[in-house]
This record gives sequence, structure tokens and C-alpha cells, in this order.
Amino acid sequence: MTIRKFRKTFGFSLVITLAALSFQSCATLENLAGTLMNLQRLKFKLGAIHDFSILGIRIGAASRLSDFSFTDGLRLFDGFRSKRLPAEFVLDVLAINPNDGTGGSRQTVSTLTSLESRLLIDGTPTITGNIDQPVEIPGTGQETVIAIRLGIDLYEFFGNKGYEEVIGLALALGGRGGDSTRISLDAQPRVTTPIGPITYPGRITIVSAEFR
Repeated sequence: MTIRKFRKTFGFSLVITLAALSFQSCATLENLAGTLMNLQRLKFKLGAIHDFSILGIRIGAASRLSDFSFTDGLRLFDGFRSKRLPAEFVLDVLAINPNDGTGGSRQTVSTLTSLESRLLIDGTPTITGNIDQPVEIPGTGQETVIAIRLGIDLYEFFGNKGYEEVIGLALALGGRGGDSTRISLDAQPRVTTPIGPITYPGRITIVSAEFR
């Protein structure tokens, strides 16, 4: 093969290669665009509240003030007079990944890397928090439970309502028969998907009534 022929052959091969790469790149971009268009956001809902304690006193078995022992009642009242009622509890956040391969979408696993959020109780903004580690949400459409441990001084936010109402609030949330209907999370999720990290463009309000 002469040098001239080699150059012609090489040039022709280069054109074919570049065209193939260009076609492949366009196909890849189209696939990514299609995936992004079909990718549905994770949806969240509040689950149960459990392991609720005030000043270290477990209240899960109590439903009214009279259910506390004399010693525990005295501790709670002294805490209120001292303007300090630290509470701890675990809040379950339920997440579903609707990208389960049905309805024209691809089955996609998403990893929740951040759930920066503010806790609202009876509409009152209180503490902020986040998840401790990434959580994988499989594309099955089934619920994944994310247990978030929270700590809040109830007196700081609700002490002006009086002793009985503050303890009543705690019992309504974490006592016997308590639930999460009086709370919500103002959150901004961030997830990692097969097409890269995605931060939700706006904040969402997570409640117990429905997935959002």
C-alpha cells in the first residue's frame, strides 16, 4: 500500500468512525433524555412515631397525665419549671420509588443521599435535621422505611402553652395510640440515579395523610 492510498483509506475510516461515534452519542443522549423524562420522583409519607421519651421517661404506654407514676410526674413538672423538657423519638418516613418498569418507564434504583428537613408540630417550625447515611430505594413501588431519630426541647417551642398542654402534646405524638397527624416535614430530597445526582428543584411537605 502506498502512502497516498493509506492516507485516503485512513481518512475514509476516520469519517466512518466519527460518524459512528456521533450516532452513538446522539443515541446515548436520546436515551438519557428519555430516561430523564420518564424518571419519576421519589414520593414520601410520614409513618409511625415510636420510642418517645421526655427527660429520659418513656411515654409509649401512657395516654394521660394520670398514667405517670408520682416520681415521673414530679420529674416532668420540675423539668417544666426549669424550662427544660428535652424529648427524643424516632420518626418513620416512608418512601416509594415509582420507577418500577411499568407505564413505559425503566425500572430504576434511586439512592436518597440527603433529606434536609425542618420538623413542624401543629404548624410551628422547630428543629432541622437530615438522614445519617444514604438509603437505597429500589424501583419496586414498595415502601421503604427510613427511621430518623430526632431530639427537641418541647419547652423551647411550646412552653408558653403551659405544663399540661405540653405534656398532652407529647402524649398525642408518642403516647399510647399516638400518631404523626400533628406533624409534618418541610424537606428537600437529593437522590442519586443512574443518570446522576438530582436535587429536587423545590421543597416538599411530607405528611401522614398521603404520599407526596
